Amino acid sequence: MTVEFRPATRADAREIARLFQISSEGASDYIWSQLAEPGQDLLDVGAQRYARDDVDFSWQNCLIAEAGGQVIGMLHSYVMRHDPLAAPVTDPVLAPYATMEIPDTLYISSLALHEGWRNQGLGRQFLAYAYDRANQLGLNGLSLIDYAANAGARRFYERHGFRIVDTCQITPHPMIRVTGEAFLMYRP
Repeated sequence: MTVEFRPATRADAREIARLFQISSEGASDYIWSQLAEPGQDLLDVGAQRYARDDVDFSWQNCLIAEAGGQVIGMLHSYVMRHDPLAAPVTDPVLAPYATMEIPDTLYISSLALHEGWRNQGLGRQFLAYAYDRANQLGLNGLSLIDYAANAGARRFYERHGFRIVDTCQITPHPMIRVTGEAFLMYRP
């Protein structure tokens, strides 16, 4: 089946949220739980989040892979800038990641494919798009955070020129499905 890549639309927001759940190992659910109204479905919160315009976590920053009219994967990325006026992150689960940033890079916050579509070269195509976008924007490369527990993803990124430049300890939480370290990875 032919796979086509296209910019996301607002109508993709729910699928974007579902794919974020795959790639984030529970971190997206944790964040969305902090935003949810009592009894609100977390996927609904994520869909609302990605249906917004002109913010980092928006459908506007996604590239979709589609096959047979179905979304099979996505890349979400945005420009990482240093904000000297940003309030410090005090949430104990999220705070360790707050310093894991490389300004003036295209930050890949999610690259996810549904089961059955992995190991077919689609991740490489997503990364090529991200690298081209970073170059067009005059950025210094790509950055992302990966979990030590996800050795397969780390090997994939290392094969494509990323290297580990910083680490932090993951704060345990029942919603987070991994423990140990998280890695900040960079590709110039």
